[in-house]
Amino acid sequence: MSENQSAVLDFEKKINEIEEKIKMLNALAKDNDVDIGKELNRLQLKLEKQIKLSYANLTPWQRVQIARHPERPQCLDYVNGLIEDFVPLSGDRLFADDATMIGGIGRFKGISVVVIGQEKGRDLETRVKYNFGMAKPEGYRKAQRLMTLADKFNLPVICFVDTDGAYPGIESEARGQAEAIASSIQKCLQIKVPLISVVIGMGGSGGAIAIAAANRVLMLENSIYSVISPEGCASILWRSGDKAKDAAEALRLTAQDLKALNVIDEIVPEPEGGAHRNTVATVEKVGDVVYKHLQELLPLSRDALKKQRNEKFLEMGRNLNIEA
Repeated sequence: MSENQSAVLDFEKKINEIEEKIKMLNALAKDNDVDIGKELNRLQLKLEKQIKLSYANLTPWQRVQIARHPERPQCLDYVNGLIEDFVPLSGDRLFADDATMIGGIGRFKGISVVVIGQEKGRDLETRVKYNFGMAKPEGYRKAQRLMTLADKFNLPVICFVDTDGAYPGIESEARGQAEAIASSIQKCLQIKVPLISVVIGMGGSGGAIAIAAANRVLMLENSIYSVISPEGCASILWRSGDKAKDAAEALRLTAQDLKALNVIDEIVPEPEGGAHRNTVATVEKVGDVVYKHLQELLPLSRDALKKQRNEKFLEMGRNLNIEA
């Protein structure tokens, strides 16, 4: 766990206690000439067992908490870890740039690609800069512009989805937020290049779907994807945010639920104890899985890619198994 971690999940308290003991032991050994090897090994084994125990049978609400963890890898972690020679592209050519929607071109494992994703930020300054991961209309129009560019130059598109939802402010509505999201979904379904989307944390409503109507939709093991937050659902159904845990169960928002419903194509495993414990390993694993799917899509013709994507989403409505 990061030394700068500011949030301890309620079900991780025992893990945190052991980690604090290890930290204190290391500090003691540094200040004094003391042999801590035996005790340190004992605590490390205890920590590994506790992590396995705590993460063995996670509830949907616990996965929501993990998906929201402030130390979880974000879009720029994946861009910096996976994309070489990344060149950011800004602006929607209509109104302004939206910093929330990261976009640009680069090379992924030797393949030229267009990258799009939502960045949330980690501290107050960056969260304000990236608007807490909530894109405005110009963000979605920038995404459309980049998808058009990708289609023109026959470049695959990789999207990293991480948003609580599109920004609902008055100014966004005045600039056509709903139209921008709808047009972005339409653009996803129109382009004739491989499109792969990965839900890396929060997949919130239309703000997520706008860049996730893809040939392959992947989800990290502890990410979530839903039309509404558990708290929002609880306030509507039970008029109480205290029912958020029950809402999380009812919404079927986990990667495991959505794979069973055939809404997503693959679950990407996270390191033991969640992605927030090992950013490097998480980024590498996502890269490997994205590359596998990209290799499957690249041989397809442009028309076949568009047809496969459209038929995939039409089939969801025809064969949705709500009892899965």
